[in-house]
Amino acid sequence: ACLFFMAANVLEEDSMEQDIESPVTIHQPKLPKQAREDLPKHINKECAKRKIQRYVRKDGKCNVHHGNVRETYRYLTDIFTTLVDLKWRFNLLIFVMVYTVTWLFFGMIWWLIAYMRGDMDHIGDSTWTPCVSNLNGFVSAFLFSIETETTIGYGYRVITDKCPEGIILLLVQSVLGSIVNAFMVGCMFVKISQPKKRAETLVFSTNAVISMRDGKLCLMFRVGDLRNSHIVEASIRAKLIKSKQTKEGEFIPLNQTDINVGYYTGDDRLFLVSPLIISHEINQQSPFWEISKAQLPKEELEIVVILEGMVEATGMTCQARSSYITSEILWGYRFTPVLTLEDGFYEVDYNSFHETYETNTPVYSAKELAEMASRAELPLTWSVSSKLDQHAELETEEEEKNQEDQNERNGDVANLENESKV
Repeated sequence: ACLFFMAANVLEEDSMEQDIESPVTIHQPKLPKQAREDLPKHINKECAKRKIQRYVRKDGKCNVHHGNVRETYRYLTDIFTTLVDLKWRFNLLIFVMVYTVTWLFFGMIWWLIAYMRGDMDHIGDSTWTPCVSNLNGFVSAFLFSIETETTIGYGYRVITDKCPEGIILLLVQSVLGSIVNAFMVGCMFVKISQPKKRAETLVFSTNAVISMRDGKLCLMFRVGDLRNSHIVEASIRAKLIKSKQTKEGEFIPLNQTDINVGYYTGDDRLFLVSPLIISHEINQQSPFWEISKAQLPKEELEIVVILEGMVEATGMTCQARSSYITSEILWGYRFTPVLTLEDGFYEVDYNSFHETYETNTPVYSAKELAEMASRAELPLTWSVSSKLDQHAELETEEEEKNQEDQNERNGDVANLENESKV
């Protein structure tokens, strides 16, 4: 069982993709209960370790494969989107095959009409009126089919008015040919004009950083646009991908939590002319509220960032994605400035786009920093309140003494009056 387990680990590691920087989750083979209990302790510990698997790759592609899809007919009901989503080599193959099959199909019908009418037996007979002039075989029928569907019309082969079935076939081929042209040309146009390549010039910093900004602990990453044409209505979003177990015991393997990057203040709406640093304040509503520097490498989480906007040149919506795992989040660092003022213009140095430098940052979590700040204020509060209490007690004691003295004086006066009366 141990040898089988070790071999499974080796095969799993060899099959990993190169663009996945973190090792994949290792699944235990289905062994009997006794065999699982008899495994060595170091193997059991190795199985217990959960490895981080990317949900979104650094280039923005989602690392999810759909398996066991039984309702494959749904792809055919949306055939246009299916063709657009295909790779270029398959798309070009289907494009060529559709036109070739259509020309061959109608060319065969034209040849059958000529054959059934007897036009092949009267080739060169000037007294015979064929369905299509100068059609003497399948090759010529195929060429006439191409000329009809593409409306080339060389003028050598012409349909005559003595062939009603040929006129009907001409109408049918013209209509179907227009539909095929609209469908395939539209598919190729959408395929070419897709804004996926525009996202290649939208760059994200290699690492995210955590440091202090305006006295608050913040998570930051940088975005930039390499083109001079801008992204209109650009907006940024961030999601935390992390496993979660509910209070009822339900396990959610890829739970998505919103990370606020300025939604309520409008800072998520970007004017992306020069590189911008996107900041997330770690407060009580943040999922990083209780995470410290020492605890961060132990967390199994992934931050997915999504940049959306319209391409200024085409008006189509573009989306760029990237992600950061725990090993790509640097605690106590800031981004190197890339914007400098030159003679009459600003210059962006993209050589320093991914560079960071270390800065003084507390190693405690935002929650611990807030608690320490509250503790630092408590002694002052206690001293003021204690002084007030002491002052109140002194005033009370003085009032009691004054009251006693007054009572004593009143008693002495009463005694004197009684004696005088006596």
